[in-house]
Amino acid sequence: MILEEFKDPILAKRIVEKINEYNKAIDENLIFMHVCGSHEWSITHYGIRSLLPHGLEIRAGPGCPVCITPASDIDTLVKLALEGKSILTYGDLSRAKGSKGMSLIDTRALGGDVRLVYSVHDAVIKAKNEPSKEFIFFGAGFDTTAPPTAYEILKGVPSNLCFMISYRYMPPIAGAVLRSSLLGIDGIINPGHSSTITGMKPYHRYFIETKKPQVFSGFEPIDLLLSILMLLRQIKDNKPRLENEYTRSVTWLGNIHAQKTLDKVFELGEGYLRGVATLPECGFKLREEYKDLDVYNRYSIKKRDAREEFVHGARCGEVILGLCDPPECPLYMKECTPSMPKGPTMISQEGTCKIWADHGLINSICRL
Repeated sequence: MILEEFKDPILAKRIVEKINEYNKAIDENLIFMHVCGSHEWSITHYGIRSLLPHGLEIRAGPGCPVCITPASDIDTLVKLALEGKSILTYGDLSRAKGSKGMSLIDTRALGGDVRLVYSVHDAVIKAKNEPSKEFIFFGAGFDTTAPPTAYEILKGVPSNLCFMISYRYMPPIAGAVLRSSLLGIDGIINPGHSSTITGMKPYHRYFIETKKPQVFSGFEPIDLLLSILMLLRQIKDNKPRLENEYTRSVTWLGNIHAQKTLDKVFELGEGYLRGVATLPECGFKLREEYKDLDVYNRYSIKKRDAREEFVHGARCGEVILGLCDPPECPLYMKECTPSMPKGPTMISQEGTCKIWADHGLINSICRL
């Protein structure tokens, strides 16, 4: 029934048969992880986990941009909104709650000026149209969404606009996943969108260090089944490597122009992932010549780490790390639902809890 929903069910069936064949030849339990919310949506929507043999598990890792955005950044913008600043941000991000349970959208009821935009270019236009107001654009995401912000800054932005930069660089996140003894990952499915920008090359250092299989995958169900098969083949043949399934979009070097644009505006430093860890070379920081555009510098605000990352009793951090399935959280589909979300994993369209809830999943997938 599930295979019939694929564009090419016959090809999908052949790949699944091959997956079973390789898995049987390996004859050991395996854990693969992906780090992309769009991958999780496809895996869940097409029931890919149900097609896999017993002992082969696919976990969702820290690949949701809203989910890993620091609570302290949200807290700062909530405070500034209530002080009269105009906050410009995306829909999902506006609903993510800070450490005190307050989201940017919540501030509207208290008089805060929070506006939703579709792009950083929209933010620039709004600031130009209202020069007497102070605007802050909330930029969060990974390598895919950071280049447009860098491009706008290079072109020149209105003096009444500054930025909350919460962009994260994906390769160190994948590297941390591969290194982690806690997660015990045997191979990783690398993100497609992000990798079109970074290319495969930055991931090579983590392969040299861990010698664990990596496959760069597209988003169609066939892409993901093929990627799983490619990881299994590497393990079966005892030939781990970086392999590219998503050849129609991902290259070794990536988008050089986008990388140069990023490098002119940002430098990499420590980056905190909400509820996960602070990773080196993971956070995009504005270069010295653009420091005045940083919200913390412009308003002389001291950065802090939020202690209360998630609502009490929730297991958001474990879901983000792939250590538990959403239904294992005691709040899932009880106190925390898509219509009344508590944690970021239930808010974002790329959050694992939201994806599972939208697909009606109320039972956990059996752990190995």
